[in-house]
Amino acid sequence: MQAPMLVLKNTSKRESGRKVQISNIQAAKTISDVIRTCLGPKAMLKMLMDPMGGIVMTNDGNAILREIQVQHPAAKSMIEISRTQDEEVGDGTTSVIILAGELLKVAEPFLLENMHPTVVIAAYRQALEDAVDIMRKDLATAVDINNRAEMIKIIKSSLGTKFMKGWNDLACGIALDAVKCVHIEDRGHKEIDIKRYAKVEKVPGGSIDMSEILDGVMFNKDVTHTGMKRRIENPRIVMLDCNLEYKKGESQTNLEFMQETDFRRILQLEEDYIKQICDDVIALKPDLVLTEKGVSDLAQHFLLKAGISAIRRLRKSDMNRVARAVGGQIVHRTDELKEADVGTNCGLFEIKKFGDEYFTFLTKCKEPKACTILLRGASKDVLMEVERNLQDAMNVARNVMMDPYLVPGGGAVEASLAHRLMEKSKAIQGVGQWPYRALAEALKVIPKTLMQNCGVNTIRTMTTLTAKHATGGTTWGVDGDTGDIVDMNDFGVWDTFQVKSQVLKTAIETAILLLRIDDIVSGVKKQSDIEAEKMAGKFQEQQPQEPAGEE
Repeated sequence: MQAPMLVLKNTSKRESGRKVQISNIQAAKTISDVIRTCLGPKAMLKMLMDPMGGIVMTNDGNAILREIQVQHPAAKSMIEISRTQDEEVGDGTTSVIILAGELLKVAEPFLLENMHPTVVIAAYRQALEDAVDIMRKDLATAVDINNRAEMIKIIKSSLGTKFMKGWNDLACGIALDAVKCVHIEDRGHKEIDIKRYAKVEKVPGGSIDMSEILDGVMFNKDVTHTGMKRRIENPRIVMLDCNLEYKKGESQTNLEFMQETDFRRILQLEEDYIKQICDDVIALKPDLVLTEKGVSDLAQHFLLKAGISAIRRLRKSDMNRVARAVGGQIVHRTDELKEADVGTNCGLFEIKKFGDEYFTFLTKCKEPKACTILLRGASKDVLMEVERNLQDAMNVARNVMMDPYLVPGGGAVEASLAHRLMEKSKAIQGVGQWPYRALAEALKVIPKTLMQNCGVNTIRTMTTLTAKHATGGTTWGVDGDTGDIVDMNDFGVWDTFQVKSQVLKTAIETAILLLRIDDIVSGVKKQSDIEAEKMAGKFQEQQPQEPAGEE
């Protein structure tokens, strides 16, 4: 009898076929069960401890999964889709995980009945195309982005499921104003860069009600000299990206003096250089100088004599925001300064003290294109959660401005799609109609989960909802607080089309990806082997250096 042939190393572990597919589905189901209670207004918070001992309290799907350490490769790809969803549209991170888990769960019976995964995949692909098509044509309604009340209503439906729902009006107003502030339209091209130009500053202390959006920017800095002014109205601001101190050599510099006067001469040259660059700045008569680099004591002296306040070592990102808020340009050399570079749009410069820290405020700007959101709250953990909620709200506002279409929220769009796809499946020939139907059934997991989190009778309520959609009502959904079936037109919960279509695309494509895997090979190495290899590598690197000088 022939001996078995080994192709893989003894340390490698290989799983293939049905076993892999079932284990992938189990992993995905486990991840989606972790997140399930985080959907809807009655969502529970999760408390996680990171390896450093810090605490995260949140119900944001992406924030939770980011902190969880997982071993299984399929579970890792599930966590990845939550991050994709967050980066792409900023909302729907919980829905996408729940839906992807459910899609894999409904595919399991077909695999156990020996249906080929490619048949299931083809049906899922077809269903995805049909679902996005139905959503765009039949369920989406256009929205007027200039109607403030409408916009706030949309943002509210995103924040209704979050920690901040007690301060809904405040948060929605802040999010909408921030997005409108950074919105730039140039020759038909829209740009809304929240990440770079809408900075969130978290200052512990006070209450959440004291949070506000500034018509300008703030940063955690104080003036360099105690004698400088700390409050100036209508300041002229010069922004520099160069040192206001003597240039030091790149590496070590040695000077050799022949006479005693040479040393004085060198010191005089340094002083003259600093006086020259300060004179270049003072010539423009600014009230405030901001620089990304240092300001020497001598430069502070010259600026103080001229009645100019100076702030040093600003971050590059802060400086870019200041430039967008107050007008003017960031200048890289003082001898190139001209009048057009001076920022004159700022109405008030002042420095305030919160706790032990000093903060610089540049506010009352005329038409600023960058802003800062000042968040106050009881503790660091509260502020972190409020910031996450606010990011979601700003993303929703941005999505509506980029693609002004809405679909009914509260599980209405999923229930409607489930009904429409069920009807469509009757026209499909062959065995593909069963996975297609299973996908339609899986979509109901969103309204079902909303009901479960409210604690109502899921089966009875779900039957009522299905009946409403079967009789032609496309806007009936679940009231996330009470679990009742309500018409979203009257109830006023709307989701953005962009978020919902992205949820469907990401969830279905991930399910397809995981169903296509039929083999997992993992090279398992012992720690001692890895260390032995490292040592061998180091030994080889050191080897050739020894005999070099002998010949």
